[in-house]
Formats: sequence, C-alpha cells, structure tokens
Amino acid sequence: MKNKTRIPRAKKVIHRCIKFYAADRKPVPLASGKKKTQKPTKLRSSITPGTVLIVLAGRFRGRRVVFLKQLKSGLLLVTGPYKVNGVPLRRINQAYVIATTTKIGDVSGIDVSEVDDSLWKKKHNKRLHHKKRTEQSFYAHNRHKVGKAKGESMAKFKVLQKKVDEGLVKKISETPLLRAYLESYFALSNGQFPHALKF
Repeated sequence: MKNKTRIPRAKKVIHRCIKFYAADRKPVPLASGKKKTQKPTKLRSSITPGTVLIVLAGRFRGRRVVFLKQLKSGLLLVTGPYKVNGVPLRRINQAYVIATTTKIGDVSGIDVSEVDDSLWKKKHNKRLHHKKRTEQSFYAHNRHKVGKAKGESMAKFKVLQKKVDEGLVKKISETPLLRAYLESYFALSNGQFPHALKF
C-alpha cells in the first residue's frame, strides 16, 4: 500500500465577541486653532432701556420693574424704582422676565455708568492666623472687618439707588396712572392664560 501524505488543514481562527463595553463614551476634543471667546448674551428686541418688565421668579416675582441697561455679564439691570414699589437695583436673567409694551420714556439722562457687576460681588476676607491670638479676639477682629466692608458697600449702594430713583420718579410722574401700574402686582385669575395675553 502506498503511503498517503496528509495535507495539513488550515486552522480556523475564532473571533470571540467582546464581553465588556464601556457604559459611557469618552468625549474626544476636536483639535481647533481658534481660541474660545465668550460671546455676549444677545438681548431680546422687545427689551429696551425704559421698558417695564414683569418679574417671574425670585423674591420680587409678580412685581413690575423698569429696565435700565444690560451688564457685561449679560444680566439685566432693573429697579422698581425703590420709592415706588420697593424693588431696589437688581440683576436678573432675561429668561425670568416678561417684556411689556409699556415704557416710561427716555432714560438716557439717568446715569447708571457706575453700576456694574462688581456691586454685587462678595468680598472674601483673608483670615489672619497668629499663635498668640486668642479665639475671642480672632472672631472679634474678623467680625469687625466684615461689618466694615459690608457697611461701605451698603452706603455706596444707597447713594446709587437714591440717584437712580430721583430721575425715574420724575419720568413716572409725567405719565398719569403709571405709578399705580408699577405699584400693582401681576397675577393670573381663573380662565386666563399667559400665551393668550398681550402685554
């Protein structure tokens, strides 16, 4: 009998499935030569200086306020004014206001150039550590510093508020019933829907 030579068979390659998959995909940043620049917040066309806005959220929700200018942070600078309805100078996001068609007139004569975001910035006091300082003297020293800084900022705020109120109250007094309109609250009664109202 002749010897039969066996031809070696090619080995089958078994591709096993991966049993582990990452739950979240890791985001890969795209290479870009452009520098990221923060775009200023676009102001709604219906919001112009002197426009009466309705506040929808926060401590003064339901109050009507006067828009003065847009700050660098993109927030709106508004006030009641304080003498009329008790709303002081405040910053608010335009997403939380309704712009009305009511305007108090030209407010370009009211100087609000000194009012900026730094007026609401909290100052952090550096703690002074000393071995000989006792616990009582340490807290007394810090309390004095905080109280002094707060008093200075409040005094500046009051001066600015008074200056803005004087100009606005004169403008409001020129239009009859406008003061009563700003003093009143905004609220919806049964059967009223915000999307169906014309402000």
